[in-house]
Amino acid sequence: MRLRQIALVGADLPAAEADIRAVLGLDYAYDDPGVGKFGLKNAVFPVGETFLEVVSPKQDGTTAGRLIEKRGGDGGYMVILQVPDIAEARARIAAAKARVVEQADLHGGTVAMSHVHPKDIGGAILSLDYMDPWPRWEWGGPVWRENARTDTSVGIVGAELQGDDPGGMARRWAEVLGRPAEQANGAWRIGLDGGEIRFVQAADGRGDGLGRFDVAVRDPAAVRAAAKARGRLADSGDVMLAGTRVRLVRA
Repeated sequence: MRLRQIALVGADLPAAEADIRAVLGLDYAYDDPGVGKFGLKNAVFPVGETFLEVVSPKQDGTTAGRLIEKRGGDGGYMVILQVPDIAEARARIAAAKARVVEQADLHGGTVAMSHVHPKDIGGAILSLDYMDPWPRWEWGGPVWRENARTDTSVGIVGAELQGDDPGGMARRWAEVLGRPAEQANGAWRIGLDGGEIRFVQAADGRGDGLGRFDVAVRDPAAVRAAAKARGRLADSGDVMLAGTRVRLVRA
């Protein structure tokens, strides 16, 4: 089970794209027509073997639009994990009595996904996705591998969810994922293959949500300098992209 994609929501998609390109050194994004049925437009950037997506409402009444209103601006939207067995993953969701808000089986079952209702786990929409073969990633488009750059950013390696009860949230995610939740260094965490999900106390006044994600980069100082030049560097040293903190990890 690995962290494969993080989705953010931004009211101004071109502005969010420009920041991501300039700060993280990415120059290709896929416009997935599949999100149109949700009233959204998007951009999906390959970051090594992982992906960073920004979705933006193109009509009223979308889930993404309501999230922008609820949390007072752009922010984290979805955590997407790749699983080796979708039937097993769906059985865990059902056993945990968590609602599925979207489910699909495509291309003869070689692509499948289930979205778990955020109210039933806390923090963000969780998507459990299956791809055959394992390296495939349908949501990145047909030519993502030819356009993946790793000279600046190598991959997304963590997600951080915040809430009033991080321990309870961690235990709920652990139940759905079938992985243990552990407490260490003041935060709860669930280990993934090559990454982790952390759960922390909400402290920014924005309530439950995906407040931060981790990106492995080759030169954190250079990335921070690029962010500072665009007004996207917080006092904490975190980069800010689409209203979401980015923790830089040296690759």
